[in-house]
Parts: sequence; structure tokens; C-alpha cells
Amino acid sequence: MPSSFDAAVPVTSDLPGDGPAGVSATPDVPKPVRGQKGYKRSRLGRNLVAAIAVGVGLGVIILLSLLIQRQGFVLVLACVTAVGTWELAGALRRGADIRVSLPVLLVGGQAVVWLSWPFGLYGAAVALAATVLGCLLWRMRTGAAHFVRDISASLFVAVYVPLLVAFAVQLTVAPDGVGRVLTFLLCVVASDVGGYAAGVVAGRHPMAPTISPKKSWEGFAGSLVAGMAAGSLCIGLMLGAPWYWGPLVGALLVATATLGDLVESLVKRDIGVKDMGNLLPGHGGLMDRLDSLLPTAFVAWAILGIVVPIA
Repeated sequence: MPSSFDAAVPVTSDLPGDGPAGVSATPDVPKPVRGQKGYKRSRLGRNLVAAIAVGVGLGVIILLSLLIQRQGFVLVLACVTAVGTWELAGALRRGADIRVSLPVLLVGGQAVVWLSWPFGLYGAAVALAATVLGCLLWRMRTGAAHFVRDISASLFVAVYVPLLVAFAVQLTVAPDGVGRVLTFLLCVVASDVGGYAAGVVAGRHPMAPTISPKKSWEGFAGSLVAGMAAGSLCIGLMLGAPWYWGPLVGALLVATATLGDLVESLVKRDIGVKDMGNLLPGHGGLMDRLDSLLPTAFVAWAILGIVVPIA
């Protein structure tokens, strides 16, 4: 996720547009060092004005849908599912010529989201199974060549996007759904902001240099501090549970968000794309914002169900 602590360690990468791994595409132009003009801009590594504007806009949409009628957030999640599925399918085709069963995934993804509202995870499971069968039948039309590859990718998309979104739906439709969704989102946002700030200021030690070279352990520490603080406030003020559960919830969500970010980095490196799309200025595609949120939705649903059981 480009807005996390991935601007912390200024190194090169092997993504398209760069040179080979560890070699800059422009070796004759040295990178600015501390004290030289352009050093700060290099460490920030993105268009902050556009990124902040997009982030605020998305936040307003989420808050309005939750506060006016929390079930309206399910519509937002359904739209997110469609766009995310489209972007991921496009990236797979663009980067590796992997052709998923996109029409089936778009329809099936909506079924997973909407059926999980009245029927819970049973509805999501039935819709997912039907989507899998639909993908098998759809792909049969084009013959045996790369059948296993394309079907495997289709199943990956179905699980990675709509199924994980279904857990966010379950957070939303709970009686205290506003508090659960805001706890989930605010912990991830706090992780994002705290990690980015700590990484820019103090990032020195790469966290996963072969996966996401610019992430630092200092940035991860900043994410943990901010996420645990947000968890304590949200758990106590919005969900009425003892505050001491907050650091645990926050730490789990931060760890999951970071792993989700690294997983998508692996996917992008494997298929050879830098961003999943270009829908959001300063962020890339919508999937580049969902990378940490999708797996965290499941963990938030699971841990909040234990800490704050639904009456």
C-alpha cells in the first residue's frame, strides 16, 4: 500500500520502469543526499497533496454511508468489490497474460457481498461455491491451454476480493456495526499514518528488502504504536469493551495490514506490474488501497467477535 511506511528506505527495485534488481535505471544521476536539494522529496516518494485529497474524499464517503444509514456502507463495499475485481483481473492480464473468468467473477462477487448481508457467512459460502463452478464452466469455452493457470487465478480473485469483503459486510450489519467498522478502519489508517511518518523520519533498516525494499522496521514500529493507540480508544469509546483489549486488537490489525501489503507486493512483482491501476491519484489503483484492508477485515471480524461478542 503506497501510503504506508514504504517510503522509508530509499533503494531501487526491479519493477517495470527501474533497472535490474538493485541497479538504478539511471546510474549516471546520483540520488540526492541529506542536505542537498530534492532529498526530502525523494524520501516522500509520492504526490502527497493528491494522496491526502483522495484519502480525505474516501473517508468522507465512508463516514457518510455509515452515519446516515450504516447498511448503506454495504453498497460502498459492493462497488469496491466490483472495481477491485476489475483492476486485479486487468493487472493479471496486463502483466502475465492470465485471463480470469471476469464476467463470472463480477456477478459472483456481487452475490457474495449481497447474500452475506441477510444470510451471513452461509450466504457468502454458497455464492462463492457457485462462482467457482461458474468460472470452471466459463473457462471451458476456450480450451485446455493454460486452463489450470487461469482457473487458479480466477479462484484467487474470488477469495481475495469478494470473500474477504464479505467479512467487512458482517462487521457492518452487526447491531453496533458503526463502531466495529470504524475500529477496523481507524486502526488501519493509524497504522498507515504512523508508519509513514516514522519511516520518513527514522527509516533506516529494510523490513523485507526482496519484497518491498522501501519498508523499514522503524516504520513498522511507528505503525504498531499508532495502531495500538487507536485500538485502545476505539475499543473503549465506541464498543464499550475494557480498554486493555485495545492494544491487542490494534497490534493484530497492524500486523495483518502489513502482511496484506507485502502479499500484494509479491503479487505485483510476480506478474510484473508496478500498480494495480491508476484510478486514485497519489495511490495507484483501488486495489493498491485495499491490499492491507482486505485481510484485515477478516481478522477484525474474528477478534472483535471474541472481544466484543454480538448480543
